[in-house]
Amino acid sequence: MRKYLRRYRLQLVLALRVTVGTLSAFALAQVLHLHLPLWAVLTSLIVTQMSLGRSLKVASDYLIGTFGGVAYGGALAILIPHESEWALLAVLALATAPLAFIASFRANFNVLPVTAIIVLLVPSMQHVSPASSALDRVLEVTVGGTVGFIVSFLLFPSRAHAITIQAAADMLDSMADGLSKFLEDHTGELDMIERRRIQDGIAAALTRLNAIGAEAEHERNARLTSGPATGPLLRTLLRLRHDIVLLGRVVGCELPQNVTARLKPLIGNVEAAVRDFLCGSATALRDQKPAPALDAVELAFRNYLEAFGAVRREGLTRDMKSETAERFFALGFALEQLREHLFEVHRVVGEWAHG
Repeated sequence: MRKYLRRYRLQLVLALRVTVGTLSAFALAQVLHLHLPLWAVLTSLIVTQMSLGRSLKVASDYLIGTFGGVAYGGALAILIPHESEWALLAVLALATAPLAFIASFRANFNVLPVTAIIVLLVPSMQHVSPASSALDRVLEVTVGGTVGFIVSFLLFPSRAHAITIQAAADMLDSMADGLSKFLEDHTGELDMIERRRIQDGIAAALTRLNAIGAEAEHERNARLTSGPATGPLLRTLLRLRHDIVLLGRVVGCELPQNVTARLKPLIGNVEAAVRDFLCGSATALRDQKPAPALDAVELAFRNYLEAFGAVRREGLTRDMKSETAERFFALGFALEQLREHLFEVHRVVGEWAHG
């Protein structure tokens, strides 16, 4: 049970916050005698998100969209008579089409046409004035959004900053595994399915990290958390991912026996040093400690690149097939790029340790 609770802690906490938020929104709507408590409850449900940064973003977008939809829909309902069904259809089209067009450019404004339609149609259903319908809608959404955000802030808040650290560490572990698979035998062709699995897993981790990083920036901008900007970390891991993509394309070339005998042990040392450094960096991020030293990485790369240069100077590449020579030089370039980006990883992990 403890293992289960630790593994799904964020999901369980979210379920608790959503439950408390919806119940609180309904209770407050009843106390305030709102006409449609349903919208307060639904707004609280929408606003209560996994992280505080995402809750802030959703709440601001939802409230802005609601106010815009209320203003537009209320103006149409008040200024254009629509007693007949045909007139109501015409006004409904005027309320829907422009706001749907605007929402198509900004997905976070999908609530615009929904709010305008509610403000337009509810008066005919509940026999209230358009102005009262618009005011009720604003109150309902304000109550739900406020309650949802307050609950997210007070009840076991999940900071996007902390989730970003975990997501970045998970991505470093994935990249360590991928690099190890590519470099453990760089002369052997990796199975295409396995190669795609590695690349897709890293791409999915990067997508998740970008989304969470944006939420962390919302928290920083709102002064809800302190810590380093996520931009340098995201850019560094993106560059590292590009290195892995390139390595996945160039490994697997059959080199001459004398070249393989000289370079294979050295690239094995590079693989071990890089794997240990990336896994150590992931652990350092989680523990918010300084990044591991780069001495072993620097030594392994220096030995390999010196041997790589010696192979070129001695003319051992002349007898290679053109495709083999191209992949051989591309491998050297990819490893040089990887070396530079590992220094950046060391720097940004150090920044987050002090954040």
